Amino acid sequence: MIHARPIAGKSGSDVPVQRIDFGRVSVLFGQKRGKYPDGNQVLIRGSDTRAAFDTPIVSNHIGPEFDATELVVMGHAHEDHMAGLHRLPHARVFVNEADLAAVHSWDGMVAHYGLDEAHAGAMLANIQRDFHYAPRPDAQGYVDGASWNLGRTQIRAFHMPGHTAGHTVLLVDPEGVAFIGDIDLTGFGPYYGDACSSLPEFRRSLARLPQIPAKVWVTSHHRGVYTDCEHLLRDLAAYAAKLDEREQRLLALLKESPKTLSQLVERRLLYPQGFESPWVEGAETRTISQHLAELLADGRVQVVEPGVYWAD
Repeated sequence: MIHARPIAGKSGSDVPVQRIDFGRVSVLFGQKRGKYPDGNQVLIRGSDTRAAFDTPIVSNHIGPEFDATELVVMGHAHEDHMAGLHRLPHARVFVNEADLAAVHSWDGMVAHYGLDEAHAGAMLANIQRDFHYAPRPDAQGYVDGASWNLGRTQIRAFHMPGHTAGHTVLLVDPEGVAFIGDIDLTGFGPYYGDACSSLPEFRRSLARLPQIPAKVWVTSHHRGVYTDCEHLLRDLAAYAAKLDEREQRLLALLKESPKTLSQLVERRLLYPQGFESPWVEGAETRTISQHLAELLADGRVQVVEPGVYWAD
């Protein structure tokens, strides 16, 4: 049975935290249904162990129920998913081995993001201020198919890379609750702009998602909870269609006139033209490069001279 109720905000916050319960699994919503920079917190009450999936900003406002967490299984490594780890110094932390270095150290996170030296310092200051960022060198790695027995409740890991190399969907049985993380089904669409991201792997992960034997699907951000499979599949199709929309926008730019990668980055594919942030240029460069690689392989884009692309 589903129960929805507010709980009192903690840690100096008087904002109520909304929740939905599915048996031993609770979803506690961040602000605006977990819209970035916040996220949605999943807590599991096993008969032997209390566990959490990721630790978004809202975890700092839950209080004792979150602070009793003994095990954190992370779906992937990003600053907004580590914002509550500082509250759990004694909890065991598990991360897919492909994302493990990013949780172990700042140097690992820099490589994970693909930050250049000029922007790394500003990024570190930002996430320390806004996300309580602190590395967890004690974190342990897991692989596809890993499982954790919490007592009457089990977690299973389904590796779904693309957003990051280690991005993983986490399924809780017997409730059938799948935490699908940053396959978040938002209107923005898939994000694969980090150094560890992969557009081809994201496509494969989106195709595989419906195969997970779940009854409830929880996103990290914005959408929140799905209990209707048909609704999920509609939103998943719209989300996946963003990849083709971006491809068509890129082709349209190249049909206007031949362009270099830097000229395409100036026009933007992910963000509005003129939008600036320390990480945007790198994200745009990596995103556009991946689409160009697919289009070149398909013969829909040509290199007319070194570093110059064109679509007829």
